[in-house]
Amino acid sequence: MVQENGEIVLDFEEEIATVEDKIAHLEQLSKEEDVDIQKEVKRLKTKLNRLLGEVYQNLTPWQKTQIARHPNRPHAVDFINALIEDFVPLAGDRCFADDKAMIAGIGKFEGISVVVLGQEKGHDLDTRVEHNFGMAKPEGYRKAKRLMDMASRLNMPVLTFVDTAGAYPGIDAEERGQAEAIASSIEQSFSVKTPIIATIIGEGGSGGAIAVATANVVLMLSNAVYSVISPEGCASILWRSSDKVIEATEALKLTAQDLKKFKVIDEIIDEPVGGAHRHPKAVFDNLRAALRKHLTELLALTPAEIKKQRSDKFLEMTRHFKPAPTPAKKKK
Repeated sequence: MVQENGEIVLDFEEEIATVEDKIAHLEQLSKEEDVDIQKEVKRLKTKLNRLLGEVYQNLTPWQKTQIARHPNRPHAVDFINALIEDFVPLAGDRCFADDKAMIAGIGKFEGISVVVLGQEKGHDLDTRVEHNFGMAKPEGYRKAKRLMDMASRLNMPVLTFVDTAGAYPGIDAEERGQAEAIASSIEQSFSVKTPIIATIIGEGGSGGAIAVATANVVLMLSNAVYSVISPEGCASILWRSSDKVIEATEALKLTAQDLKKFKVIDEIIDEPVGGAHRHPKAVFDNLRAALRKHLTELLALTPAEIKKQRSDKFLEMTRHFKPAPTPAKKKK
């Protein structure tokens, strides 16, 4: 569904969108004609707030996945523009090309010089094609590796903004060593002597996400998702049917609340009722406060302590997941 103003509406938001359209229509009418509609607008806004509360406090994993993919949700470039001062983009992997799916550069976060990495999906058709829908190729991960090495040598913390359905699965990416590039980026993450803070701002898909999310602290927006495979891919493999996508989403345990419980992430950044696509500034402010807190704590550590904390974090994560017992063989 699309609203009168062109905004895309998710299927479970249709009643909300209807009320929003009525409010917008009445407010426009009051500008064009001398009509007092304040009482009716106030009533509709009360109804709107009630509907938003009812819907957004009871979201299913699949609904959160839809919100994480919402085209109007703030993307990496929005977070960089809101949080990073004097940002200077840096291009190229020094091997093949510049991958625009991976935004990279240097800037300042509250006066602290930082290296910034972000997976950018794009806002419209042209920018989505330009950024390859946020799916990086090997040169994107090698660019990330290059900048992380630079950050370590120049004693600059690394801030990453993760938002990708996964690494690009095309033949050309495989020919240029996609798996090796992702593995090398993860390996480089463990050798960086400065703090790394990753934020899952939308989708955190598979190895394409973990390549730039191997961090001392992993933050996650409350309506973001983070998983080893997309729900569609999971349904295709396990059930061989796209009709099972909702069951797959629930089985993957990909919500921020599940992942915090499993200690895969460290902190959930609250989104206001209605989601980040309705209230981007509030999300920027919430994330800024969390980044400030964690960066201050990490900068108090020595380089050796920073590297050890990061390694210990991921080693400890593996202890929370025990393999399922092997089924006993039936006696003949």
